[in-house]
Amino acid sequence: MAGVTDRPFRMLCKKMGAAMAVSEMITSNKALWTTAKTLRRADHSGEVEPISVQIAGADPAQMAEAARLNVEQGAQIIDINMGCPAKKVCNVAAGSALLRDEALVARILEAVVKAVDVPVTLKTRTGWCREHKNALRVARLAEDCGIAALALHGRTREDLYHGEAEYDTLRAVKHSIGIPLIANGDIDTPEKARYVLDYTGADAIMIGRAAQGLPWIFREIQHYLDTGERLPSPAVEDIRHVLLEHLDDLYGFYGEYSGCRIARKHIAWYTKGLRGSNEFRQAMYQLESTADQRQAVAISTGWPRNRSGWNTWKGTTPWRRVSVQSDEVGRQGAG
Repeated sequence: MAGVTDRPFRMLCKKMGAAMAVSEMITSNKALWTTAKTLRRADHSGEVEPISVQIAGADPAQMAEAARLNVEQGAQIIDINMGCPAKKVCNVAAGSALLRDEALVARILEAVVKAVDVPVTLKTRTGWCREHKNALRVARLAEDCGIAALALHGRTREDLYHGEAEYDTLRAVKHSIGIPLIANGDIDTPEKARYVLDYTGADAIMIGRAAQGLPWIFREIQHYLDTGERLPSPAVEDIRHVLLEHLDDLYGFYGEYSGCRIARKHIAWYTKGLRGSNEFRQAMYQLESTADQRQAVAISTGWPRNRSGWNTWKGTTPWRRVSVQSDEVGRQGAG
């Protein structure tokens, strides 16, 4: 998830139980490789293995070169993005726009697989639109081209993130290929994780947006898969501690100016639904230094002080939000 699964967030998710976390998209456009944004996205210093780097583009030769470069810089897995529905990505015929050209999909997959000696995975969607779902054909192409595993989101590009993800296509794909399938889309509770694994037969699940502000979802899901029981919700002070550590990592990674601004969305995700949180966020958005921002979180007294209060605002309905590109826990991941 661009703008979310940076190194601090990936390391936090792994600490919370994710077995794998995939980087933000790195462009295959060589002209952008030396920009501050790309260099930061390619920074894996101190990151827990395995290191999986996602690349995006529409030119087979450029994608192959990008894969080689990232392996030289420490990538242990190369992930190809053919699932991003964002206009700025699709407008340059990358991401999920590639699903309209299966011949080009095959050329890109073949080029990248041949270019590196590490596993290559593919992240994609069920198709360009609901009337033209081609995930089955793309999945078979991927297997034939040597892709090691396929992550499949249960929506089309046209769907964006509207409506609900469907899992019938994922189930059909799993039954038609021999490589591992990673299910993705609307997996936001331990119960939903269990359901999707059972219904689709997938080998793993990927968690994306559900981990925003709730990185402990990984250990909650793993515990539920192992025991059939839910972990108790984290205590409020434990949540505050996680958030403060996350902020410190963001400040160290991005520096004073960018760190303060990037942290705002994370604070908003962590505090969404809390009593008085809207007023807190509006005041927090006005703070211009990391020290003031951190202090505001550290001394805030508006948070509920018991587990029932936490559950009230986070919601515990099995098929709704309780809990990022791309992360896995045992049989589960994020993305």
